[in-house]
Amino acid sequence: MWKLVLPLLSSLFVAALNGQSPGPITSPAPDERFKTDILLVVAHPDDDTLVASYLAKAAYDEHRRVAVVYGTRGDAGGNRAGNEQADALGAVREIEARRALASLNIVNVWFLEGRDTAGQDVLQSLERWGHGRALEQTVRLIRLTRPEIVLTWLPRVVAGENHGDHQAAGVIATEAFDLAADPAVFPEQVALPRNRTSINNLTEGLQPWQPKKLYYFSDAYDTSFMDTFGPRYALTEVSPSQGTSYAVLAVREATHYTSQLGFPELRDALARGDEKAVVALLTGGGEPLLPSPLRLLLAKSHVEAKATADIFDGIRPDPIVAADQPRPAATPAPGVSLTLGDPWAFYERFWRAHHIDHLARLGPSAIAINPGTVLRVPMLLHNETSEAKEIRVRPSSIPEGWSERSGSGVYAVGARAVAAADVLLQSPAQENRALTEISYAADSGGQPIGSLTLRVQLHRGGLPQ
Repeated sequence: MWKLVLPLLSSLFVAALNGQSPGPITSPAPDERFKTDILLVVAHPDDDTLVASYLAKAAYDEHRRVAVVYGTRGDAGGNRAGNEQADALGAVREIEARRALASLNIVNVWFLEGRDTAGQDVLQSLERWGHGRALEQTVRLIRLTRPEIVLTWLPRVVAGENHGDHQAAGVIATEAFDLAADPAVFPEQVALPRNRTSINNLTEGLQPWQPKKLYYFSDAYDTSFMDTFGPRYALTEVSPSQGTSYAVLAVREATHYTSQLGFPELRDALARGDEKAVVALLTGGGEPLLPSPLRLLLAKSHVEAKATADIFDGIRPDPIVAADQPRPAATPAPGVSLTLGDPWAFYERFWRAHHIDHLARLGPSAIAINPGTVLRVPMLLHNETSEAKEIRVRPSSIPEGWSERSGSGVYAVGARAVAAADVLLQSPAQENRALTEISYAADSGGQPIGSLTLRVQLHRGGLPQ
């Protein structure tokens, strides 16, 4: 270190002897090594495979700078390659992710401290991740990388999007998208550094940053519900620079995830150079391994752009100031009412708070569970009157083969209070990939107060609810 410092001190000493004063002191600009065009925020190593076809297009052919944030290291996953489990598996999967992304020339990669949580409930994942800590870290990384676009998982329960961690990544990315531009949020990150060149420096010296667009993607069994809400990208399109389809490039990237991917037929087709077979295996069938085409959903834009246009439509290099104003909570319905409980109730509040209410237009609530397991239908009983009420909950439509284990009955709800009613239903043992509707109704004082419907798909391989 002294070899670097001494010449600088000598030059300053000589300048002083000659009556010269040093030039003006300048504050360094943000570090351009980390400036990115697209920041991908996902939950686990290998989540990137779902959008690898687009990342290949962006990195190889459009020369976009891409960076990735993982919420966890995937420490709760299985291992097809060895005995490593838990934290050891997390270390394995981190290296797999870095190698996979490096194959697409993506090297700026960060991991948060969340714990891989195998379940479908976003609130459990947020709790296990340490919601506040994960949000703080993500805001920091947005301010460091200054992305034009944030790309993340769809924060919504849909059949096939069966991992609460995926939804947690979408929730945190959305919150960070809105908060990173506000200097009052995590202010220590944007305070000017003290003693910048010393080992005892304080505060972080970042700058507030507002990304221009936020996009979502999903691995739902059928992503056609996202049509018209955003652009589509064909996996079969051929990369001009690489001379092969983006589907093939996505498979090449995925083969680095040896511990996770169990599709030897894809590896065999790639090894023998049969690219037509690769594309057919990847995009064919009723439930393709990768949605084809890849559909993105435009959640928010602070620049003028068409929803279905390319994601860089309307993007200009200049920074913007466009923080959304907070919105008050929705006013409870008057009287007595019935609604779905968490996590569905959470999403209604979340969408309103972050100005993404249009996610409610994607269709009715749905979930996928394993055949023969118990479905929990959480309900909230609202009483906005000035006196206690009795509310009766009853099924109005339960499909053949299903049976209720508990939940129906009369509930006492205090004045201006909310009570929970959890209905447990036993599902049939046979797989049924058609969406089945389950409906419940409620009444109070002999008068109907409302009903709700949840669509369910019985699909083998789903995570616990």
